[in-house]
Formats: sequence, C-alpha cells, structure tokens
Amino acid sequence: MKPDNILTGSLTKELLKILQTRFEKNKSRHNAIEWNTVQAKLEAYPGKLWSLNEMEMTGGEPDVVGYDKQTGEYIFYDCAAETPKGRRSICYDAEALASRKEHKPAHSAIGMADEMGIDILNEEQYRWLQQLGTFDLKTSSWVLTPLPIRKLGGALFCDRRYDTVFTYHNGAESYYAARGFRGVLKV
Repeated sequence: MKPDNILTGSLTKELLKILQTRFEKNKSRHNAIEWNTVQAKLEAYPGKLWSLNEMEMTGGEPDVVGYDKQTGEYIFYDCAAETPKGRRSICYDAEALASRKEHKPAHSAIGMADEMGIDILNEEQYRWLQQLGTFDLKTSSWVLTPLPIRKLGGALFCDRRYDTVFTYHNGAESYYAARGFRGVLKV
C-alpha cells in the first residue's frame, strides 16, 4: 500500500460517521452484526478505509452485507440504488480499453477497481445484492467475467428489470453512460 492511500484523521472520522449512519439505517443487510466490531476492524486497516472512501467518493454508498466466519472479514458492497455515477461510461478491462482506436472511454472497470483496492462483483455476488434490495433499475453493472468468455472478446453485465435480475453479454470494449460497476471489499 502506498503511503498516500491513508486517510487523514478528520477524513477517517467523517467516513466512519457516514458508514455508521448507513449501517444503522439498513439493518436488514446485516442483522447479526454490531457496528462497534465493524468500526474496530476498519480502524485496524487504514488502507481498507481508504478503499471504502474511494467507493463512497465515486457514489457507491458502501455498506456491510455480510461476515465471512472462515476469514473473519466483514464484506462491503456498493449499495447505491443505481450503479455508481463516478464509475460509469467505462469499458470492461485494460485490454478492451487498449483495443479501442477511437472514442476511448476514460477508464475500465477492472482497472478502476484495482486502483481503488477493491474487486468488481461477480454474477453470484450481484444476485446476492439483489436479495438485499432493488438495485440497477435504470443502470447496469459490469460483473467479473469468466476467462473463456473474456478470451473470446466478451464481458458480462447485469441489471434488474421487470422484478428480475438479468445477465447479458457485450463486447468488452463497449461502454455506455448507464453502465459502470459495483465493488466488493473485505475487511
């Protein structure tokens, strides 16, 4: 972790307040989890706080959605109603970005997630998120694409329409104003 990937004391305090408010407002996402244990874990990993701040600053509204008993990690997903505004109009990965000769998007989902210190949701995680609420009624989100599909030039994305979660495919180099990605971070 680079030294500049640490929040200042005041930013840490502000972010923890935002996360706690969201946590308390959305108890159904994490019934058996107490905020004080989450906060203690976050304070022990300042680099993860930096990543959560990146999720927040790009419009993701990260929240706790689970706890992995095997690893002892809390799981955060982007829980914004629509795919985060600060992460839209991007293609799937660096290879797709490099393949565009004209009208290149500013970034790629995989590249941006890597810079933020997070992963993009896979299809299973995306479907789990949809069990916790109603997301992406007007937007769509790239999801981690299996290597055989990616090797053939494709990439997967999901959205929710007609009270159903759909998974689609597109060329990995494509990008749309309403498509971005949702992240996952384990702390």
